[in-house]
Amino acid sequence: MRMSLNIQILIGVILGIVLGMVLAALGPDSESGKQGIYICGLIGGVFMDTLKMVLTPLVFASIAVGVANLRQHSRMDKVWKATLGFFLLSMAIAVMVGLGASNLFEPGKGLSLALFQSARQGFTVKQMSFAEFIAEFLHGLFLNPFTALVQGNILAIVVFAMLLGIALVQGGERYRNVLQLLQEGLEIMLRMVGWIMRLSPYGIMALLAKLVVSQNPALLGSLIKFVAVVLGTTLLHGFVLLPLLLFMFTGISPLRFFRGAREAMVIAFTTSSSSATMPVTLRCVEQHLHVKPGIAGFVVPLGATMNMDGTALYEAAAALFVANLAGIELDLSRQLIVFFTAMVAAVGAPGMPSAGMVTMVMVLQSVGLPTEAIAILLPIDRLLDTFRTMVNVEGDMIGSLVVQRWTSETGSKGSGS
Repeated sequence: MRMSLNIQILIGVILGIVLGMVLAALGPDSESGKQGIYICGLIGGVFMDTLKMVLTPLVFASIAVGVANLRQHSRMDKVWKATLGFFLLSMAIAVMVGLGASNLFEPGKGLSLALFQSARQGFTVKQMSFAEFIAEFLHGLFLNPFTALVQGNILAIVVFAMLLGIALVQGGERYRNVLQLLQEGLEIMLRMVGWIMRLSPYGIMALLAKLVVSQNPALLGSLIKFVAVVLGTTLLHGFVLLPLLLFMFTGISPLRFFRGAREAMVIAFTTSSSSATMPVTLRCVEQHLHVKPGIAGFVVPLGATMNMDGTALYEAAAALFVANLAGIELDLSRQLIVFFTAMVAAVGAPGMPSAGMVTMVMVLQSVGLPTEAIAILLPIDRLLDTFRTMVNVEGDMIGSLVVQRWTSETGSKGSGS
């Protein structure tokens, strides 16, 4: 029986830590230690480069196709506009909470890992006024798409992909061949990501081994602090802020909502998959929370791929954590870029587990942070994923209730079972 990718990655994490301890015992300055570190750097570098290779075409195709596919719901114009409006609002709040908590508690501050020294040396802060920043930020959004693809300018690529998707919606059947080409391109990118993920246990093992050799003993304490910050903010968003939004927009009490939604939230927590939980989510939304099937059937599947509050919060907080580990100060302008990129990463990520690693690379790369940091984040990712998936699914169910109210669909709203 073939082991699952998660088990292989876990084994890679354990072997990486052991290998790093062996290299540290040999001595980083010994001949064997130098060769071992060089080989680990080579393997880890190839793994990271392959992820970066597929990043821009994957993001471009997934966002363009995602926007263009809204055309099949053109008769539900009011519903999809309300749905996207709520998704963007809830994710924006989640990202602000993640960034705010990371700025307040500063996990990883003062550590400055040697592994990220080269990134710190190449990082420069340009002083500019707020007006200059706005002008430069807007200028950077509307670049020649080919230039943006070559330079890996994620935000410019996203803007062009969204405009292309909107144009495909407007054109309808006239541009169906272009849409089909983009869909096939997305399928090819996902297949390539699948190939790359087969190498991930080896790449993670190599990156972790190199990290352990050069690690600061204080890293473990900083990692625990980061986990506490992410868990605290995720639970705050899921059990305080989202229920507050629900009550503000619909008048439904949080207690009544949780009684109807608890089954789907438990399944989401145990499976860490919004897609796998979707049948249960639909049943809870329609039978327990009494949302019209037409609305639930649109909002929940769309939310399973586009509405990722927990993921957006985590990736924003992780970016600031990595910046602290690297000894890099992210000013307001760069944190604003993290804000937008984390939301885009959550919206544009295809519905497959391995794509989450690519979108994390996207967020780090958008502000010049070292992408090798995923070696630190992956060992704790499984724990955090259970909580953020639960919040993602909760956001879909609350979104269904809010959209029903916004679109004046008055179906009865029972108390649940």
